[in-house]
Amino acid sequence: MKAVYISEPGGPEVLELREVPAPVPGEGEVLIDVVAAGLNRADVQQRRGFYPPPPGASDIPGLEVSGRIAGFGPGVTKPFSVGDKVVALLAGGGYAEQVAVPAGQVLRIPDGVDLVTAAALPEVAATVYSNLVMTAQLQAGETVLIHGATGGIGTMAIQLAKALGARVAATAGTAEKVGTATAFLGADIGINYTEEAFPESLRAQNGGKGADVILDVVGAKYLGQNVDALADYGRLVVIGLQGGTKGELDLGQLLTKRAAIIATALRPRPVEEKTVIMNAVRDAVWPMLADGRIRPLVAKTFPLGEVQAAHRYFDSGEHVGKVLLVT
Repeated sequence: MKAVYISEPGGPEVLELREVPAPVPGEGEVLIDVVAAGLNRADVQQRRGFYPPPPGASDIPGLEVSGRIAGFGPGVTKPFSVGDKVVALLAGGGYAEQVAVPAGQVLRIPDGVDLVTAAALPEVAATVYSNLVMTAQLQAGETVLIHGATGGIGTMAIQLAKALGARVAATAGTAEKVGTATAFLGADIGINYTEEAFPESLRAQNGGKGADVILDVVGAKYLGQNVDALADYGRLVVIGLQGGTKGELDLGQLLTKRAAIIATALRPRPVEEKTVIMNAVRDAVWPMLADGRIRPLVAKTFPLGEVQAAHRYFDSGEHVGKVLLVT
């Protein structure tokens, strides 16, 4: 089969399409003929040499796919059949024509979503739902601040939070992207972080109140401002480190607000935890997709052989929603 490998750390030019042996599903695994794979920030970090796959995971990048079931390893008890249209959450291996994945991380595609577009869903839906709902316990009527409004995570997070009845504030780096967050995705508050400090802007547009929950993909660069932006009893959930790993924390401010900082990562979690998350996504998020409360957003698709061009486009930051590779 054909699969993408990273020849050495670097830019998109280090991504190589190779002919490699097809995977053999192990105990409890499902073999999937991949139709499409989603690009994620983690793939870029892996390409740059900053985010190696967890022990035992494939060196092939790619954390989410859609496709059709091609076979089963021993001990699969989940009720699938060969040919079923599915999506899968992976620890790696998605940029390929086939992938073997634990059955607990596989779901049938949601009603009303085509098979290619479905590849935009598993990683972002699992990340957003597990962090906003299962970890931060976001409630209807609370204010949530979403950073990176127009990326894959941001577009899903805004829609999911709105569907849950939260008041949504979102940050982006251009007036056009702020407009997309508010007019197209439904955010209540849009903040251009290149023109204004987001803690002050949030309070000015939110009746003087900060955020009950913040979903942050930036990390160290935003740490102080995020704590400043929290409301009393607020929960800051850090899920990305685009702005570095080490920052200065004012513990006094955190104590005064009785607030919490939580950091999570989805990729290295054990299969058992991913299975719980995927089942929760199926039960809570799939119905929102079926009835139109949430729409999967695909900015652009590229053939698997054009993976370098796909990464260049992703790196440009021009996309709104997901970038997909199609086999």
